[in-house]
Amino acid sequence: MQFAYDVYEDNCPTRHILDRITDKWALLILDRLGDGPVRFNHLRRDIKGISQKVLSQTLKKLQRDGLISRAIFATVPVTVEYALTPLGTTLTETVAALAHWAERNMDAVIASQKAYDADLSA
Repeated sequence: MQFAYDVYEDNCPTRHILDRITDKWALLILDRLGDGPVRFNHLRRDIKGISQKVLSQTLKKLQRDGLISRAIFATVPVTVEYALTPLGTTLTETVAALAHWAERNMDAVIASQKAYDADLSA
């Protein structure tokens, strides 16, 4: 199968979107939005360790890429909600598989790291 873009080329624009979706914060945001729309502060509470600034920057980048949408509701205070777009939804299975692969395989990764480090010090 041939595509108009080649991810193996150094100046291919696909590299930018790969950087975006493989960023840990973007991956976690996309995975969290897979369950449906979420408010900004709820995202911040759910994704431990992310600063307000990084969350805001990452959401803007994902919105620019067409992966998420932003809805503003005229409440007091104003409510801002984020959701996956149809394009973002095409990533749901892939993002979840990658994020949860880490959870399922972390013990094996840690064991491998320890074995590698032990070989280096031997």
